[in-house]
Amino acid sequence: MPTPRRTPTRAALLLLPAVLLGLLGLAGCGSPADTGGGGGERKAAVADRVEPLAGTPEQRLPATVRSADGHEVTVRATDRIVPLTGSLSEIVFALGLGDHVVARDVTATFDQARKLPVVTRAHDVSAESVLSLKPTVVLAETTTGPAEAVDQIRAAGVPLVVLDPAKKLEDVGTRVDRVAAALGARTAGDRLRERTRGRIDAAREGVPGGAKPKVAFLYLRGSASVYLLGGAGSGADSLIEAAGGVDAGKESGLKRDFTPLTSEALAKAAPDVILVMSKGLDSVGGVDGLLKIPGVGQTPAGLDRRIASVDDGVLLNFGPRTDTVLKSLVEQIHAKGQRR
Repeated sequence: MPTPRRTPTRAALLLLPAVLLGLLGLAGCGSPADTGGGGGERKAAVADRVEPLAGTPEQRLPATVRSADGHEVTVRATDRIVPLTGSLSEIVFALGLGDHVVARDVTATFDQARKLPVVTRAHDVSAESVLSLKPTVVLAETTTGPAEAVDQIRAAGVPLVVLDPAKKLEDVGTRVDRVAAALGARTAGDRLRERTRGRIDAAREGVPGGAKPKVAFLYLRGSASVYLLGGAGSGADSLIEAAGGVDAGKESGLKRDFTPLTSEALAKAAPDVILVMSKGLDSVGGVDGLLKIPGVGQTPAGLDRRIASVDDGVLLNFGPRTDTVLKSLVEQIHAKGQRR
């Protein structure tokens, strides 16, 4: 019997990236590979490294920027950077400043960051852990909390720059620009933005013509009995559309980013493909376990076992590796029929 579903708590929702991600236990995203089951199951094998720009980035400090929480912040040194999300860490490393990073969020498990001390889990930061590392600048998002911890870091005199989380593909360039500006590396930011844009454009050129598959994004955490269906603003909707698909939740009328999963909602969405994060899929027992969740097995996607899987730490990061996510999605969601 499937584990009973329960309405997600605020803490559970904060695990969503974008990125949310407490997008946990990452790897990278290069070429898709089989999951090992029968049928049309696919799993993205994501490159486990962030590619930095060539050369040493030119920096002009001090740099003064406006934080998303309204504060004007002046950054005078970047020799000890603490990014509080995996997405922000990717951008810092891609700018060529990875050697200056002294801590990580639990979602930043790409190779260069893997051995750094963890100071943030599921957007909950430990102010004491951060301050013990004597940071010269801290990068956070508006979803980072608790507020008391953020205030404690700022009260200690550490420059703390807060950014809005990315929710769509168009946010990538803005994110890069703002991180680069905070670190006094605007020229490197321009280079990274252009490189990323070019790679995303190239990935989109691989989208085949013809009918667009309906793709439902399911956020799964079986150990916490959390099962959610993505809708407008989930972040996945932007990626699905860029990959030549139709977001099934959004198309069915879901106005919220995430809604508790029900058989009725799945029947209305009627997806041709189901998109999940790799750890979420593992948490429900793989594809066979996923198909036992009420309503999933009866969808066109469930009947054809058309399951697309992308690693948690890159799917909703909207950063330097988003092009690899798009390439993977294009291949996976346009795969035809069952594979034996």
